[in-house]
This record gives sequence, structure tokens and C-alpha cells, in this order.
Amino acid sequence: MQDGSADQDRKTDWAEERTDWAEDRTVLANERTFAGWMRTGMAAIAIAVGLRAVFNAAEPTWLPKLVATVFIGAALTIFWSAWRNATRGHKRLSTHATHEQDTRFFATLAATFSIGAMAVGAILWTL
Repeated sequence: MQDGSADQDRKTDWAEERTDWAEDRTVLANERTFAGWMRTGMAAIAIAVGLRAVFNAAEPTWLPKLVATVFIGAALTIFWSAWRNATRGHKRLSTHATHEQDTRFFATLAATFSIGAMAVGAILWTL
């Protein structure tokens, strides 16, 4: 009877360990997803610059600027949505064998990229 109980305890320990690893993988996946969304926001800024460059001679002149501004706005939305979702995910999960990023790191990156996006938008309007 004792052997069956020890075997069950060992299986329970293994299951709990696998669950901890799964939660660690989910935390890391959450951070990779945040990075992916930040790249997507940067791509939106690149599209804004590209549209402005390609349609520079278009008339009226404000039209390519307006279209570029739409992509700058999309980038800002992406940055802050990524921050919100990453922060929510980190609050729900806890790490066991990995080190998670501080949520302030997500906010700092989102703010830095947002300031950069707004600067690019301002520069596009002055050209």
C-alpha cells in the first residue's frame, strides 16, 4: 500500500512541475508577443514614411500627409494595446524557473516608441 502512495505522490510532483514549466513558457510567449506587436507598430511607421515618400508630389499636398498620419495613429494604437495586453498577461501569471520582464519595461518601450512615432509624424508634416 505504501508503494502505491509514493508512486502517486511522485506522479503528482511531476504533474505540478510540468504545470510550472507550462506557465513559464506562457510568460515567455507573452513577452515574445509583446515584441512582435512592437515590430508591427514600427512597420506601420515605416509604411507612413514610405507612403509620404512615394506620394510626395501628389496634389493636394496634405493628402499623403494625412494617409501617413493614419499609419502613425495605427502604430500608437498598436504600441499601447501591446503594453496593455502584456501587462494583463503578466498579472495573471507567475514564474517558477524563469525571470519575467518588469511591467515597467513594457511601459517604457511603449512610451519611447510612441514618442518616436509622434516625432516622425511631426517631421512628415513639416516636409
